Order: sequence, then structure tokens, then C-alpha cells
Amino acid sequence: MKYHVIVYGCQMNISDAERVSAVLEGLNYKRTPEMNDASLIVVVMCSVRQSAVDRILGLGKKFQKVREMNPKFKSILTGCFLKKDIKKLEKIFDEIINIKDIGKLAKSFKNTRDYLEIEATTTQGPTAYVPIMTGCNNFCAYCVVPYTRGREISRPAKEIILQIKKLVKDGFKEIWLLGQNVNSYKDPSTGSGQTIKFPELLKMVSKIPGNFWIRFTSSHPKDFSDNLVDVMALGGKITPYLNLPVQAGDDEILRRMNRPYTVAQYKSLVKKARKKIPNICLSTDIIVGFPGETKKRFENSKKLFEEIKFDMAYISEYSPRPGTAASKMKDNVSHKEKTKRKYELNEILKKTALENNKKYIGRSVEALMTQKSHKEFYIGKTKEYKTINIKSNKTLIGKFVKAKITGATSWGISGKII
Repeated sequence: MKYHVIVYGCQMNISDAERVSAVLEGLNYKRTPEMNDASLIVVVMCSVRQSAVDRILGLGKKFQKVREMNPKFKSILTGCFLKKDIKKLEKIFDEIINIKDIGKLAKSFKNTRDYLEIEATTTQGPTAYVPIMTGCNNFCAYCVVPYTRGREISRPAKEIILQIKKLVKDGFKEIWLLGQNVNSYKDPSTGSGQTIKFPELLKMVSKIPGNFWIRFTSSHPKDFSDNLVDVMALGGKITPYLNLPVQAGDDEILRRMNRPYTVAQYKSLVKKARKKIPNICLSTDIIVGFPGETKKRFENSKKLFEEIKFDMAYISEYSPRPGTAASKMKDNVSHKEKTKRKYELNEILKKTALENNKKYIGRSVEALMTQKSHKEFYIGKTKEYKTINIKSNKTLIGKFVKAKITGATSWGISGKII
């Protein structure tokens, strides 16, 4: 029996898919890259944005074609989804399973395990994703995660360390620690009466022998501590990259979003991080067109982008999700205006990112090469998480290389091996 997995979402959903694969391969399924060759298709979704739901609803016709070729074909949906979407999704999928219950993927798998207890089948080249927690307690006004994944549950540090040791032994070079809010990680199961928090966990992982890098996502500004900055500043395996979602550049919009910090506090965090880690690469997430975001309030987001000079930003247009606090607010920014605001922020980002990337020209960097783009060109990431393009007649995938930077664009740098 063969299975095919489709992922719509972020790194956490990729990790979800790896756990799905672990369960299925324990049931003697073999993975296939071809949808038409599969007797089982599992879709792992993220319903944070309506657009993802719409794309999944469009799979119905594709599934019908597969079913015509294979009458025994079955489709399963898991991941993050809202109850209000289930009626529509039931018309497409044979079964819908909460991600926390993926141990129930088959009736023969009766001894079910909790989500975090399932060891993933990692398939992402030199990169491995390791969830350290699941769920969220923050209830941001626009977000469905507390409703789809539940409240925060942290994984015991001992289990995390054992898994990473195995991954490093198996040759993985880049370890991502994942959580809806890694900064709120707490492991009370040490038996010593002391709680291991995220900075301590990060230090523990960095002491694991081997040649690998450590990254993490996502961080909430309200829990981003001075202690974490100090640990990141130690360097070594801990990479100088930080994704710190701001979500809005205006205090009133942050209040409406239920984001308990101010723009000034966010700037202070960035200042501390850049002072302690001068080569840090900073990315953010931001939503444009949130209810109540007037043109004047949006101008504050533009000012923030111009001042912070982000290396990268993931810019989203607000879309209401039923069940969230924001869904009760009037969606009073037009789609046209949201698109315009997204474009304006992106133009600022292109300028500042290019300025930042040009500073690398002439410098030597270390990079982990992850894929071949075309002919003799390879793509990878520097330690600072800059996308790098290198030409080589040797196979570079999964290898650390040193390169001298010769060129830069807004979205990456290029260089030659030294």
C-alpha cells in the first residue's frame, strides 16, 4: 500500500506530516511522491488563513480522478481546522482526524499515542523539525490555533534531547525547535523541583556533540527574555537568526489584536538582540488590513519597517476566521486596500533587505546547502538564514561549505566556494 502526503502550512505542519508518515509506515505503508499512485492521501492543513481552506476545497476534483483509477482510494484530512469548516471538508475527505489524534489513523493502530509521543519520520534532506511543545494560550484576536490545537503542552526535555541526539547521529545538520510560542516552553518533569525553560533547553541542545546548527520558531515578543538573548549570543551551534512576529506597527491595532506589548517595547527587544548579537538576521510576521487599521495606523507600520530594516518579513492580508475575537469586528478595510498596503510594505522590505544583503559582499560565510536549483547551481542557507546561491560541479546537498559573497539581491546572496 502506498500513501501520499500534502502539506498546506508552515514548519509546524511539515512536522505534523512527518508524524503522519511515522504512523503510516508503522502500518507498512510506503510513501510515494505521486498522488495518482497512492491508495491513501493525507492532507495536513493549516486553517489560520481562509486561502488555505479554499485551496484544500479545490482538491475534490483531483481526488475524484484518483478514485476513478483506484476504487479503494481513501483520503484523510488532519492538521488545524475549525468546526465550521468540517461540513464543507467532509464532502471531499473520507475521514477527518484531529492532529492530536493521528495515532488513530487506522483501526489496527489501537494502542494510540499522544501527538508529541510519536517519533517523526524525517524527510526534509539535511533539516529536521523537532516540536518541543504544541498548542497556545495567547488567544490573539485573529488566530485559530488555541481552538484547533488546544492549550500549551510542553514536551519533556529528556525526550527532546534523545530525539535530537538520534537525528544528529543519523546525519541531520540543521535542527529546528518548533512551537506556537517556543518562549513559553516549560518542562516541570525534571524531578528536581526546577522547571526547565526555553533558554535552558536551548543550552542543553547546544551541548549535544556533533556538527549541526540550531534554529527555532516561533517567538512571542511578550515572552522574549533577556536570558534568551544571552543564550543566543553564546553562538556555536545556535544560529544568529530570529523570527520575532510584530503583527502590527501601531499600538491600538496591537491592543485590538490582543498582543500585549507596545511598538516601543518591540523596538527595545530588537535593540537588545542586535547589541548582543551584531550579526543577527531578523525576520517578522505582520498582518495588513486588520479591523480598525486606518491609513494613519498603517503609516505606523511603514515607519516601523523603515526603522527596523528587517531582513525578511512574512506579510499577510487579514482574513476573518470564524470563532476568533476578530471575526466579531467589522472587516472594514477593502481587499484592494489590503493588497495595496501589502505591496507598500513589501517595497520597503525589498529596499532594506537589499541594503542588508549588500553588506555581505566580499565577506566569507558558512552555509548549509539544501537543494540543487538548476545545472550546477545549489541553494542553501547561511548561518544567519540568508538564502545563498553557489555554483559547483560537485554535489553539495547536505554539506556545510565556506563561500565568499560576490553578489546580492533583496531575497538572497550569491558566492563562490573558498
